[in-house]
Amino acid sequence: MRLSIEHRTRYRYRIPATYSAQILRLTPAPFASQKTIDWTVECVPAAVLRRGRDGFGNVTHFLAVTEPHQEIEVVAAGIVETADAAGVVSGLADLAPIAVYLRHTPLTEPTPAIAGLVGAVPTAERIPWLHALMNAIREKVSYVAGVTDPATTADQALGAGQGVCQDHAHIFITAARTAGIPSRYVTGYLLTEEPGRAIAHHAWAEAWVPGLGWLGFDPANGVCPTEYYVRLAAALDARYAAPIRGTHLGGAGESLAVEVKVQQAAPQQ
Repeated sequence: MRLSIEHRTRYRYRIPATYSAQILRLTPAPFASQKTIDWTVECVPAAVLRRGRDGFGNVTHFLAVTEPHQEIEVVAAGIVETADAAGVVSGLADLAPIAVYLRHTPLTEPTPAIAGLVGAVPTAERIPWLHALMNAIREKVSYVAGVTDPATTADQALGAGQGVCQDHAHIFITAARTAGIPSRYVTGYLLTEEPGRAIAHHAWAEAWVPGLGWLGFDPANGVCPTEYYVRLAAALDARYAAPIRGTHLGGAGESLAVEVKVQQAAPQQ
């Protein structure tokens, strides 16, 4: 499937900022079931984007705006060709050792409630157990926007019984790591039945399966990623994998607007 994507992020400041620096993780990496046909990352005001990779192997761009400015707009857009690999991510350039993904973070700290969730999932081989974990999270945590925020931990979201895709993914990777299974947080895009629009990027999880590799799980939708998914970046949690993360000097009264458009593109002639 060919998917056309436009991801537009706009920062505005009531009082001009004198300097802004951002790390962008807005470029899909190619692997066996995902191929980038065309992709650009641009910003206004114009600035040099220095391409690199972070410690997890994600493609990054460093953006610095050194002149006074009241607005920054970052636009990532292009066409990605995907195939349904039943969630298997193979052929991807990984830099971090697998054991790194057993590390807990403040957002994914193990707790008695998480341990209870792990213990309630029936014992099985790794792949069936991971599917059962995904389904258990979907049953316990309803998708409700506005009740959590970027600082909400996996334990807090599980306790509330409500959250969004970020929370579902955090609960999954926390539980999997508690069970000794390396897991990571993934950001990307999802083509839905809506007319090609989404409020923001999507998030899911990947778990390591010996002999197979990384296998994706989307607890928010109860499925393994298909050709409707475009994978952007992966790391320990949402903060490490954030599509845009940075800082600025000055710039009081900041506002943020994000718009994502995802639609099926015409087949190649």
